[in-house]
Amino acid sequence: MNPFDYRNGALHAETVPLARIAERYGTPCYVYSRAALTEAWRSFDAAFTSRDHLVCYAVKANSTLAVLNLFARLGSGFDIVSGGELQRVLAAGGDPRKVVFSGVGKTAEEMRQALAAGILCFNVESEGELERLDRVAGEVGRTAAVSLRVNPDVDPRTHPYIATGLKENKFGIAFDDALGLYQKARSMRHVAVTGIGCHIGSQLTDVAPFVAALDRVLELADRLSAGGIPLAHIDIGGGLGIRYRDESPPAVADYAHALLERLGNRALKLLLEPGRALVGHAGLLLTRVEYLKHGRDRNFAVVDAAMNDLMRPALYDAWHEVLPVTAAVGGRIYEIVGPVCESGDFLARARTLALNDGSLLAIMTAGAYGMSMSSNYNTRPRAAEVMVDGAQMHLIRERETVAELIARERLLP
Repeated sequence: MNPFDYRNGALHAETVPLARIAERYGTPCYVYSRAALTEAWRSFDAAFTSRDHLVCYAVKANSTLAVLNLFARLGSGFDIVSGGELQRVLAAGGDPRKVVFSGVGKTAEEMRQALAAGILCFNVESEGELERLDRVAGEVGRTAAVSLRVNPDVDPRTHPYIATGLKENKFGIAFDDALGLYQKARSMRHVAVTGIGCHIGSQLTDVAPFVAALDRVLELADRLSAGGIPLAHIDIGGGLGIRYRDESPPAVADYAHALLERLGNRALKLLLEPGRALVGHAGLLLTRVEYLKHGRDRNFAVVDAAMNDLMRPALYDAWHEVLPVTAAVGGRIYEIVGPVCESGDFLARARTLALNDGSLLAIMTAGAYGMSMSSNYNTRPRAAEVMVDGAQMHLIRERETVAELIARERLLP
């Protein structure tokens, strides 16, 4: 579904005009569609109904409590990469028994928190982590369920900053070392081997790398089973891409069919970690033009949102569609830039728009890695967040204030 469309020349979120949201809550402001989030999760879940499975939403994509709570109500599991994300999941009503803990740098305290919560599994990414987890679990009198995250050395064909499955990346255990580490894990007193997994990158728009990675992981899983190390689940990670501009990612059903075909009749529960695919299209960033600067070489539309609100364009040179909240034709070519003191502070380049001071713009497909990557650079309070549900709008995060930003700081005596 497309939750954002024009009605009588005005851009709406579901049935609420975006101009009304801006009037009530100000800008910049993230706006999400409850219907779009629900449909995305249900379509992902439905694509794998032929097999025992668990959708573990990747919290890093958008960790706002209301989003997590919505997915928890639908029965979702969660993929976390920090103790902070675990606390968010629990605060949002998520079931810790459906949580998998990934990430290369888990601290001993984070391990203790996760063990106390009773999470489903630790996705272990190094020998050192495995040894620390065995020790920490022993200290607290628990047994840690573990799955080794294997690095299959498969090119995901995506931006190098979000590629995670090549041997030069920091993630996962080298494929050739995994069998020996599984044997070591089996001999440990305070860990229990339950699964195997991989995650090769983000924003993948081709099924082939997923299949290649799964083939390698299944090869290892079969060897483990033959060697007396049976597994209960396989975690194929996330990474399915979405359309921002002209990408052609596979449909969820086609992605599922390709993976399920490879899994065959193996008695393994399937874990999936979608993030962007569930929230990307369900959100936008609403912003207002502060000034128009017309020059000989370029025209600039200076808006009240900035790179601290949406980092993706500055970090990845990412493209987001920009739509006027009030439909208009013609215009000039503008660079859409923010007020932050960096030349890299841009949200879009070379867009033809008919603008005036005060015009409202919607930066589209901003539901993933938008608010979750935002910062307070230049002492800018983070944006408000609003969830639209049909004709209703709910403030799900209040706009920060400068007073809140400096409240924990202290002057020298």
